Amino acid sequence: MERFVYQGTPSRVVFGSGALSKLPEELDRLGARRALILSTPEQLQLANRVRGILGERAAGVCAQAVMHVPVEVARAACEMATELGADCCVAIGGGSTIGLGKAIALESSLPIIAVPTTYAGSEMTPIFGLTEGRLKRTGRDARVLPRTVLYDPSLTLSLPVDISAASGINAMAHAVEALYAEDANPIVSLMAEESIRVLGESLPKIVRAPGDSEMRSQALYGAWLAGTCLGAVGMALHHKLCHTLGGTFNLHHAQTHAAMLAHTAHYNHRAAPEALQKVARALGGHEPAEAGRLLFELIRQLGIPVALADIGLPESGLDEAAELACKNPYVNPRPVERGAIRQLLQDAWEGRAPH
Repeated sequence: MERFVYQGTPSRVVFGSGALSKLPEELDRLGARRALILSTPEQLQLANRVRGILGERAAGVCAQAVMHVPVEVARAACEMATELGADCCVAIGGGSTIGLGKAIALESSLPIIAVPTTYAGSEMTPIFGLTEGRLKRTGRDARVLPRTVLYDPSLTLSLPVDISAASGINAMAHAVEALYAEDANPIVSLMAEESIRVLGESLPKIVRAPGDSEMRSQALYGAWLAGTCLGAVGMALHHKLCHTLGGTFNLHHAQTHAAMLAHTAHYNHRAAPEALQKVARALGGHEPAEAGRLLFELIRQLGIPVALADIGLPESGLDEAAELACKNPYVNPRPVERGAIRQLLQDAWEGRAPH
């Protein structure tokens, strides 16, 4: 066996239906007294539910989280945390809300308790993202890793089918890239393949029966594994393209991942055959070249838009996206070549199967 380095992330995970009720105990573990509760405007009711659970320990609610964490929103939330005397944040929601918590932690070092309600996986990573002037900047910092994550599958039962499906593919993208990351290792690869398998089995069942609590639990388990993978290793072409498209054109984060994943996987299948064979195997195939096709078929089966044109990217933006994606590219198994990336984006914009 080849030598490898595995660096785990120091976070506490509480998994199970009803885990949200453990929130006061988890504040005690952190020694926290006043929690700022974060959510999107759409999830204010859920944030107020958390406020009720915490009672006097709730410093206030900031329901201003939005996609891609604009710097002005992050600054306002930091100021609110300071004014209210908060000594921790409780982020309840998806990647946008947890991303806002990370922005606050980056500035103030306040600890985060994350309560995911989607399958985004951000809660398991020390990765943050901030958008300013149409450019999304990402980085890694140990301060932004949530100290505790409460996974309560019952909170995902009301998640709409279309968001559930796209969010699940977003999680799967983390696992796929972890298999061919520059610092990939056998431990992460085991988790990644299991994540892809579990999500590949559970997501179609959730689309057919959104109230299936067992499949909701399975999908959340798969998302946890995927987020753990993303937190332990680096990112490659897929995430670079999605960060570029999302930050510059304000595309829906999860749908962008879904529209791009089959294409980026296929782009790398010759350069990383062992990794893409594991992707194919987790989805019922055998050969590396099958991975892109199987991903594309799964995404289409889930009813997620497969064309970037259908989620708001203008065709006039393809050249700019290719140019930006090739500037300071993330390490990738296959060289990031502008012509090939431009063609990949064209295929994804048209919604064609990878070829």
